[in-house]
Amino acid sequence: MEGVLWYVLTGTRGGKNRVRILRTLDERPRNANQLADALELDYTTVRHHLDVLVDNNILNREGDNYGAIYLPSDQARANWDTIENIVDKVD
Repeated sequence: MEGVLWYVLTGTRGGKNRVRILRTLDERPRNANQLADALELDYTTVRHHLDVLVDNNILNREGDNYGAIYLPSDQARANWDTIENIVDKVD
């Protein structure tokens, strides 16, 4: 999981926005629209990053597609020290 986190959060162009999404979801679960508003990003951009994070088991999606709530997965929580280390390096 550590390698996946490093790649998804630093090895691609969208890494900084994915870090911002994770930090925001660490505060509380949100849906894509709430994230787009909070981060001042385009909704479709947020959806793309959420899909990448879900596909890599970093986030869980709960609920139907439009109103789905996103939160860090158990795997992400188990590796939260690595995520914090990555966040420190990205900032």
